[in-house]
Parts: sequence; C-alpha cells; structure tokens
Amino acid sequence: MNIGIDKFGLAIPEFFLDIRDLAVARNENANKFLKGLLQLEMSVSPVTQDIVTLGATAAHEFLTEEDKKKIDMVIIGTETGVDQSKSASVFIHNLLGIQPFARCIEIKEACYGATAGLDFAKKHIENNPDSYVLLIASDIAKYGIGTSGESTQGSGSCAMLIKKNPNILILNNDNVCQTRDIMDFWRPNYSAFPYVDGHFSTKQYLECLETTWAEYCRRTGKKLEDFTAFCFHLPFPKLGLKGLNSLFDKNLDREVKDSLLENFHTSITYSRRIGNIYTGSLYLGLLSLLENSDTLKPDDNIAFFSYGSGAVCEIFTGTLAKNFKENINSHRLETFQNRKKLSVSEYEKMFFEEIIIDEEGNCSFEPDESLFSLEKIENHKRIYKKNCK
Repeated sequence: MNIGIDKFGLAIPEFFLDIRDLAVARNENANKFLKGLLQLEMSVSPVTQDIVTLGATAAHEFLTEEDKKKIDMVIIGTETGVDQSKSASVFIHNLLGIQPFARCIEIKEACYGATAGLDFAKKHIENNPDSYVLLIASDIAKYGIGTSGESTQGSGSCAMLIKKNPNILILNNDNVCQTRDIMDFWRPNYSAFPYVDGHFSTKQYLECLETTWAEYCRRTGKKLEDFTAFCFHLPFPKLGLKGLNSLFDKNLDREVKDSLLENFHTSITYSRRIGNIYTGSLYLGLLSLLENSDTLKPDDNIAFFSYGSGAVCEIFTGTLAKNFKENINSHRLETFQNRKKLSVSEYEKMFFEEIIIDEEGNCSFEPDESLFSLEKIENHKRIYKKNCK
C-alpha cells in the first residue's frame, strides 16, 4: 500500500521585512545576510497570528468537506506552542470543523517534530487504510532584537493531508534516524527566546547529516545518483547548501552534481523569502521544489534530511506520484507580491509585541480580518475567530 502526501498547503503572514533593511539598521554589511545566509526576506507575524491560525489557514487551502469527514487524526509539529498542556491541534481541529471522532496531538523535538508526525501518520494509515491524517508543521522563529540569530527568524506553516494512494509524494520505507544528547539550541521554560551555540549547532547539523547519510547508504545500498533532488531542514538556506556540498565526492558525475544543485536552489526559493519556520522548513523546501521546478517528473526519487536541535535527525525518501503536477500551486510565488513590507521599527513593534493580561486574565487585540485570528484572551483562555465559512 502506497502512503504519503496527497495535498499540500502553505500559510505565511501578510507582513515581511527586507533583510537588507535589517542589515542597515544593525550596521551590518548586507552581503553577510544576502550571501552568507542566502536570505532575502523574513515573514513577520502580528500577535493575532500564531501557530494555530497559521496552521488552520494552511490546511484550509485544500481541505474539502469530504476530507473533514474522513480525517481521524490531526498532528502538529511545533516548538512554539501556545499552551503547555493543550495541543494546538485541538484548536485547529475546531476551527476547521473536522469530525469529532479524531485524535489530536502536538509533537515537540525542536525542528524535527513534524517528521516524527509524518512517520506516526504513515503507521496509523498502515493499520487503518481508509484513514486521513492532517499533518501540520507550524512555527514562529524569534531570537530577539539585535541578536546573532535575528536575521534567521521567520513565521509560517505547512499543512499536508496524508493518506493511501497519494497524489503528490509516496513515502518509502527506508527511514534512518540518529539521536545525540547535545545542547546546540534550546529554550528553557523561563526564557522567551532560545539560546543558541551557532558554530556548534552548524557543526552538529553537518556531522549528523554525514553520519546518518552514510548509515542510510550502508543499509540501503543507495547513493546520491539514485535521487533527483535532496531537500534539507533550512535554519537558513546557506546551511542546506553546505550540507549538500558535504555529500559530494570527487567521483560523482558532473551532470548529477549540477542537477542536484539546480534542484536545491529551486527548493530554497520560498525559504529565502520567508525565513526559518523551524518544523516547517524542510517541508517548505519540498513545496518550493514541487511548485517551481520545470524538470521534476513522476517516479523521481527525493531524499530528505530532517534535523531538530538537541538533537534528533532523520534521512528518509519519497517518490513523486504520477499526478503530482496537477495537485500543486505553480503560481504561489506570485502571491508573495501581495504582502506588506515593514520598516525595521514597524517589524520590531509588531514581531515582539507582548501579550499583557489584566488581573482577571483578559486581553483584547486590534481586529484582524485574516481567515483565522486570535481574537482575545478571556479568563486566561485563548479565543480564536473564524472569518470564513
């Protein structure tokens, strides 16, 4: 039985910051961000747009009423949860009007959580072939004003419908995982922002990639030549490029190398304009590749490297379905032009606005007419608003 991604959606805020403006404001050479990170823009979300509203919006893009009747599990992978107890997927389940007899869970392991969710969904469908699973990777990456990680922030959500006989990507049974107990990136409960050991994290990312890939090749007998593209977790696009280059050896055919590099640059098209969305970054790369490549064809094999600091990583692969081209949005990039550009001062005010509640646990916000929004906090409870049918 073939299982995989049947539908794919993306949600990003309507606001963005030009990375060059950030460079000027921080007295940095713009090329440090443009060439050093391969970053162009950063998505910026207001306080009324969080992982719940973005996740619901991404799924709303493709869900039909029939889908909502068949979904019996909603999984969200995130490291920017809105509640320490209640899963964000419960809020999303309600906002989307999914039938009540469904399991809703939230998975956390830094940027790896959604990949664990993907495997969980696959195993669930193996045991329940008629089930549909809604998988969401939703995050808002914040490091703080003037920090070393400020240029690698972002916000957004990828949503996928997982089922048998998928129309986009068939998942293969060749996953290889690795775990290392390290402290390269972490955020204690008492901290609003994460702590990052940047150089150490980059080193661990690359070492995890190289060792897990070597183990994958040992177990499967496969090599780079067997894949049309390789998608990476992208804290920033340049790191994925370093990762791909680290896998090349001197005996690799030049044509294969050039093709993999071309597809890699296609896969970072969206990330360069959105920034880091943690759990969603890998899947944003896949979506970018699918929707912007002119060379992909059915039955092409794609390799994936998922990485979550702390650290857990995974190599897995998928095969493009016959009808994948008819089930993607090849004009999505055009919609990026509809976003509103912020000044640096506007970005600082919007992105770092804090929720301040009164003595009764209440807080109200300016009206937000997005499809879904955080309307208010009432008695310490998050109240979401739905502005669509």
